[in-house]
Amino acid sequence: MEKRISLEQRGRKPADIKELVLDNCRSTNIDGLTDEFVALEVLSLINVGLTSLKGFPKLPNLKKLELSDNRISGGINLLHMSPKIDYLNLSGNKIKDIDTLQPLKEFKNLKYLDLFNNEVTNVDNYREKVFSLVPNLRYLDGFDKDDCEAEDSEDDEVNGNEDGDGEINEEDSEDVSDEEEDDNIDGLAAVYKNNLEILTQKEEEEEEEEKEDQEEKKENKSKKKKNKMKRDANGKIMWNGIYNNMMT
Repeated sequence: MEKRISLEQRGRKPADIKELVLDNCRSTNIDGLTDEFVALEVLSLINVGLTSLKGFPKLPNLKKLELSDNRISGGINLLHMSPKIDYLNLSGNKIKDIDTLQPLKEFKNLKYLDLFNNEVTNVDNYREKVFSLVPNLRYLDGFDKDDCEAEDSEDDEVNGNEDGDGEINEEDSEDVSDEEEDDNIDGLAAVYKNNLEILTQKEEEEEEEEKEDQEEKKENKSKKKKNKMKRDANGKIMWNGIYNNMMT
């Protein structure tokens, strides 16, 4: 999980991240998610294999928490440091009784709760008991107290679009633009770094070639000088020989 978190950060600081999707990254407990994610509003941990919520950090701005298709059987009280949660999906887990849900009564902002495909749904008067337990709950397993299904506008609100018009609101749009801009900057930085490395390598190669050329020229010059000295010496010897012959 820790590696997946690092990957999803994409170079951003934890305090700048508002949404984190860690679906299908296998782990039995919370690992690598820290109190540094103070701005996090949406956290998805679907089908991770969680058996416990031990280690769940303090996330003061968390609103939507996806924990479906895990093996959680209790420990809901460990979410108490995220008091702003208004959407909690625990469907497809191992919750068996109403007592396990008792900590939810402290969540004053909780409006949407999904416990579908848990054994607790087979308890007598299950729906009445849960609605009684959580004072501000509006929808349980997708239906309200009167068994009316959540409307599309409500679904939009659950999914983080409080305008309910199926469009991204202005604030979200700005966030997306900022993230895209950050990604572009990171991309340009990577290209620049790569080009700089290529240029540096090319310059080093050119310097090495120039150095080799200079050494080769120096060596050739030395050879020429030696050859000249040899020729001069041979010429002198030859001239001395001719001169001696003439004198004799």
